[in-house]
Amino acid sequence: MSRHVAIVTDSTAHLPSQTMERHGITAVPLTVVLGDQALEEGTEISARSLALALQKRRPVTTSRPSPEVFAAAYRAAAEAGATGIVSLHLSAELSGTYDAALLAAKDAPVPVRVVDTGMVAMALGFCALAAAETAEGGGSLDEAVAAAEKRAAGTSAYFYVDTLDYLRRGGRIGAAQALLGSALAVKPLLQLDGGRIELLEKVRTASKAIARLEEIVVERAGTGQVDIAVHHLAAPERAERLAERLRVRVPGLAELHVSEVGAVIGAHTGPGLLGAVISPR
Repeated sequence: MSRHVAIVTDSTAHLPSQTMERHGITAVPLTVVLGDQALEEGTEISARSLALALQKRRPVTTSRPSPEVFAAAYRAAAEAGATGIVSLHLSAELSGTYDAALLAAKDAPVPVRVVDTGMVAMALGFCALAAAETAEGGGSLDEAVAAAEKRAAGTSAYFYVDTLDYLRRGGRIGAAQALLGSALAVKPLLQLDGGRIELLEKVRTASKAIARLEEIVVERAGTGQVDIAVHHLAAPERAERLAERLRVRVPGLAELHVSEVGAVIGAHTGPGLLGAVISPR
């Protein structure tokens, strides 16, 4: 990629390692606290280990990276030749990661533009890719930020969870709190709206909720060129079935990513998560 503009994101973007290497993207890890152990997402705890811990009802919390970790990433980018950095992060409504990046940016050796994308998972990942591709084409710092913001504005994310309990524990539910009293009687479909997790629809069974999720994705994708990511936690067969149907039903599908979410998102959604990100090009 261009050595003039470097791209930094965080581990919740869930970009494949090969993709990050190809585009020179750096991902700063968030932390998962499992019992009395603080573990870095992506290197010290896997999604599978997290799912097993949740199923055993072990206490799990998450925390943002420290400003010092961001400062080290910015220094490394500058030492590698960057004259500017775009730092793209998950929604500030969901994490203090954006605030930590802002603090570190104040003393960075080169200009750093910190962006709250309002996104998470590959909704964030697609923004990072848009910025990286612009930088690779010789784009300026402002142009890379604009590309990421444009991608974020057109991207949407929807997901199904088996239970709202994990979201409730982590305080990430927002308007979906209205469901808590009847959580056992319905299967909720949620969406990322304004950087927050909000209730989209109430569906009576898991099979109907997943079918409805598929319909929403097809409707949202339309006929234009679009990238889609299907995410899951401890539900690979469920994710592959949805991905196969989308390959058939979305005429403008450019790229389709299927991946298990990381430990940070998994800690707040629980096993059984099935999500879809739709990102028009």
